Amino acid sequence: MGSSSGEDSDLSESEINEYKEKPYEEIRSGKYKVKALNGSLRCPFCAGKKKQDYKYKDLLQHASGVGKGSANRSAKQRANHLALAKYLEIDLASEADETSRPTVPQAVDQTPEQTELYVWPWMGIIMNIVAESKNIDTLHDKGYWLKRFAKYKPINVQCFWNEVDLTGQAIVVFNSDWNGFVNATQFEKAFESERHSKKHWNGQQTQLGSNIYGWCARADDYQSNGPIGDYLRKVGKLQTISGIVQEAAQDRNSIVANLTTKIDLTNENLDELQYKYNETTMSLSRMLEEKDRLHLAFIEETRKMQRLARDNVRRILEEQEKLNHELETKKRKIDNWTRELNKRETLTERERQKLDEEKKKNNERNNSLQLASMEQKKADENVLRLVEEQKREKEEALKKILLLEKQLDIKQKLEMEIEDLKGKLQVMKHLGQDDAAVQKKMEEMNNELQEKIDDLQDLESTNKALIYKERQSNDELQEARKVLIQGLPELLGNRTNIGLKRMGELDPKAFHDTCKSRFPPDEAEIQATTLCSSWQENLKNPDWHPFKVIVEGGNPKEILNEEDEKLTNLKLEWGEEIYNAVVTALKELNEYNPSGRYVISELWNFKENRKATLKEVVGCVIRNIKTAKRKRT
Repeated sequence: MGSSSGEDSDLSESEINEYKEKPYEEIRSGKYKVKALNGSLRCPFCAGKKKQDYKYKDLLQHASGVGKGSANRSAKQRANHLALAKYLEIDLASEADETSRPTVPQAVDQTPEQTELYVWPWMGIIMNIVAESKNIDTLHDKGYWLKRFAKYKPINVQCFWNEVDLTGQAIVVFNSDWNGFVNATQFEKAFESERHSKKHWNGQQTQLGSNIYGWCARADDYQSNGPIGDYLRKVGKLQTISGIVQEAAQDRNSIVANLTTKIDLTNENLDELQYKYNETTMSLSRMLEEKDRLHLAFIEETRKMQRLARDNVRRILEEQEKLNHELETKKRKIDNWTRELNKRETLTERERQKLDEEKKKNNERNNSLQLASMEQKKADENVLRLVEEQKREKEEALKKILLLEKQLDIKQKLEMEIEDLKGKLQVMKHLGQDDAAVQKKMEEMNNELQEKIDDLQDLESTNKALIYKERQSNDELQEARKVLIQGLPELLGNRTNIGLKRMGELDPKAFHDTCKSRFPPDEAEIQATTLCSSWQENLKNPDWHPFKVIVEGGNPKEILNEEDEKLTNLKLEWGEEIYNAVVTALKELNEYNPSGRYVISELWNFKENRKATLKEVVGCVIRNIKTAKRKRT
């Protein structure tokens, strides 16, 4: 994209106007070709561009735009294009006259039809509209006529009626363009084909009949008297076809001229905007270069400052470390001097007061600890005393039970002896009532029997007193079990063989294990909890008693009814593990709380899986208390 002048270096801004004269002379001499053989114009300095052929105005615009300044063009190229613009404005000005000269339409011979005067906008006339009483409303309706002549595309119908003889006339209005003219002529030809045209109307004025007549409105209709002529003169004017064509051509030429003027103004504005754009682009380029230069300088200055800051920080840290080392050395020396002074100096009065206050506080703290220890010791002694009393009461109850058993044996023996003596007396009565020896023997036996009966009565009264005391002791033992059940969690730890067991409560582990094998993890927990709660409620139901009574060894015995419908369905649906858990809870409720059918707590020996005795519970509590005391001491 350069000239063949042989100069490789670009020109400065001040040399552009001087240099453009040289390529201008070269273009005039024919060294650079601007006009091609086919008559088109091209830029000789932009040979590599895709667009080669230009119109005069386009090429002038291109040369002026590049010459006035572009960010990506050198000064030499701008000078070449300024020379091209000068050549186009001076030497090829005739090209501009040829391209701007409007095309004048050539005159053609006009036909008679083109010189005939028509009413414009195009209109048709309908005559001899005869109305009857049955269709008068229909004929008066404008929509009826629009629909009847719809194929000719009318845009309006105006009717005029004579109210005396019920006859009327109408004007059909068509579009004002050439399509409207075609529709109007077809409207007229349709009446001509039916012999109901204007010529037939004028020839049959006396024999019109009920047929309607129609034709296109022309000059004679426009100048006629009556409502038809008045309406045509009011809304239309007379025009020839050639006049309409010439008027349309003039309007078109006027529009083309206006558009040409607007395009020229737009091109001038575009040239001005292009010039401003080029100036702005060059200014922006200089600003970007300045920005890049400032940015590089800023980065370099920042790096320099960071380097200095790092050096300063390193130096400060080294000095701080050195000062810290010196400070530590002096601190150690001061500490050594302080220890020496503390060894040598006696305690001051203030220090002695502080020591006395500390001793007083320590004494108060020791007294509080001793009081707390004494209170704990008293509590432990009370627990031990309670346990010993319960142990003693249990031993007394056992002794009373043994005594009752002995007295029961004695009572049974006395009752047997009494019955034996009664039998012997009856025998003696039957053997010899007159025999004195027998009578004496009977009297002795009666005396002995009376003594036995008295002994038996004494024994029964003693037995009743012992039974009362045994019941009282048993109530105390049951009350003691209740107290132990309430306070056992506080007295025992978690890792003991003796503890509390909730009798009749279902084991949730069996339900969780079964549901984990049948349901997803997130659903198994919900299913297990729901199922366990449902069967716990079933256990509380007093109407469900799956037990039966059998006689074993002459004694009635209550056992589980394994054929119960609920238990059978449970075993089939959920398996052995859940079934065994429900059966175990049922047996516990039937044994420990058959009337209430609710869960109760019981002292339990988990090692031997049985009910724990009071002796075992008391022994376990004593061992835990002794262990706790050893840990405190």
